[in-house]
Amino acid sequence: MSAADASAVAVAGADRAAPPAIPTRGEAFRYWLKLGFVSFGGPAGQIAIMHHDLVDSKRWISEQRFLHALNYCMVLPGPEAQQLATYIGWLMHRTWGGIVAGALFVLPSLVLLIALSWLYLAYGNVPVIAGILYGVKPAVVAIVLHAAWRIGSRALKRPVLWLIAALAFVAIFAFAAPFPAIVLVAAIIGYVGGRIAPREFAVGGAHGGGKGTHPPAIIDDDTPAPAHARFAWPRLARVTIVCVALWAAALATLIALDGSGPLAQMAIFFSKAALLTFGGAYAVLPYVYQGAVETFAWLTPEQMIDGLALGESTPGPLIMIVAFVGFVGAWTKAVFGPAALVLAGIAGASVATFFTFLPSFFFILAGGPLVETTHGQLRFTAPLTGITAAVVGVIVNLAVFFAWHVFWPRGIASGWIGGLDWTALAIGIAAAVALFRFKANVILVILACGMAGYVARTMLAA
Repeated sequence: MSAADASAVAVAGADRAAPPAIPTRGEAFRYWLKLGFVSFGGPAGQIAIMHHDLVDSKRWISEQRFLHALNYCMVLPGPEAQQLATYIGWLMHRTWGGIVAGALFVLPSLVLLIALSWLYLAYGNVPVIAGILYGVKPAVVAIVLHAAWRIGSRALKRPVLWLIAALAFVAIFAFAAPFPAIVLVAAIIGYVGGRIAPREFAVGGAHGGGKGTHPPAIIDDDTPAPAHARFAWPRLARVTIVCVALWAAALATLIALDGSGPLAQMAIFFSKAALLTFGGAYAVLPYVYQGAVETFAWLTPEQMIDGLALGESTPGPLIMIVAFVGFVGAWTKAVFGPAALVLAGIAGASVATFFTFLPSFFFILAGGPLVETTHGQLRFTAPLTGITAAVVGVIVNLAVFFAWHVFWPRGIASGWIGGLDWTALAIGIAAAVALFRFKANVILVILACGMAGYVARTMLAA
C-alpha cells in the first residue's frame, strides 16, 4: 500500500471514529423531501429506508435511539413510519424539523394521489383503464388478506388473542358493530386481562438493539435528550393549545364555507379515524369503509377498492387512501357546484389529509417526552395488544367485503357458482400465491394483475 493510500485509509477511519457534522436545515429539508418521493413498500419498507439512511449512512441517530423512537411510534395511533420521520426530525431540529419531516413524508403522495384521482374519475371508463382496474381489484383482495395474515402472525401469539380476533370478526361481520366500539371493548379486555393474566397479554420488545460497537452518531446512545425533548407541563400546554386551535379554526372555516356539508363531515370523520389507527392503515380501513361507503355514500365499494390499489402503488403511508376518498367524495357531491368538480376534489383530498395527520404531529410534538417514559409498562401495552388482536379479525372482514364485490359483482341471483366471476377469481388466486408463497413485491403484483385484467377484458370483448 502506498503512503497516499495509507493516508486515505487513516483519514476515512478517523472520519468514522468521529460523529458527522450536524446537518443544516437545508440538508435536512432535502433529505426529507427525497424520502417523500421514494417511500414505497409500506411501513416496513419505509422504516428500512430510514434505518439505512439515518443510522448506517448519514449517522444522524444511533441504532438504539432509532429503535427506541420506533417503539414509541408503534404505541401510538397513526402511521408509524410518518411519525418516526416526524420524531427524528423533531429531535434534530426542534419543532420546525418535526413539521418539515412529517409534512414532506406526506405531501408528494398527496399531490400524486390528487392527479391519479382526477385521471380515475375523468377517464376511468376508458376501456384501457377499465381493463387494468378489473385486474387490480382481485389483487387488492389478496393484499388485504395478506395484511391480515402478516399482522396476525406477529400479534396472535396466545389463544386468548385468537379468541379476541374471532369475536371481533363476528361482531363486525354478523352484527355490523361499529369499529370504535370494537376497539374500545378490545382495549378494556386487554387492560383487564393484563392485570388478571399478564403473561397472556405481555409482549416482548418489538426490536432488539444491535450488539457490538458502532461508529458514533450525532444522536448517540448516550447523547442526553436535548432541552426541547424533555417533558415540561408548560410546553405540553402550549403545543396542545396550538394544535387544538388549528383543528378548531380549520373546522370552523369549513363550516362557514360549507355548513354541515361533505367537507365539514369529512373533517369530523377523519379526525375520528386518525385516533383509531392502531395497528397500521389496514386497521382503520374498515372504519373508513363503513363511513365513506355506507354512512355518507361518498364513493362506492368498487371505488374504495380502486382507491386502495392506488394507495398501494404510490409512495407515502397507505392511510393516504383518505386523500382518494376525500377527492372522490367531494367530486361526487359537487361541493362547489358541477362547474368546479376538480377544485372540489382537491379541497376534499386536502381536508381528509389535514385532519387525518394533524393528530400524528400532536402525538409527537406534545406527547413524545411523556409517552416515551411509559413504553414497556404492561398497563399501557396490554390494551394495545387487545386492540391489535381485534384488528386482525376486522381486517379479515374487510377482505370478505372486498371479495364479495369483486368475485360476485352481480350478486348471487343466479347462484353462488353462476354469479362467480371466474376470471377475477383466477387473478385473485394468482395474486395470493405471489404474495403468500413467493413474497412478491406488492407494486409488482398490482402491475402484473392490472396487465392480466387488461388482457382478459380485451379478449372477452373481442
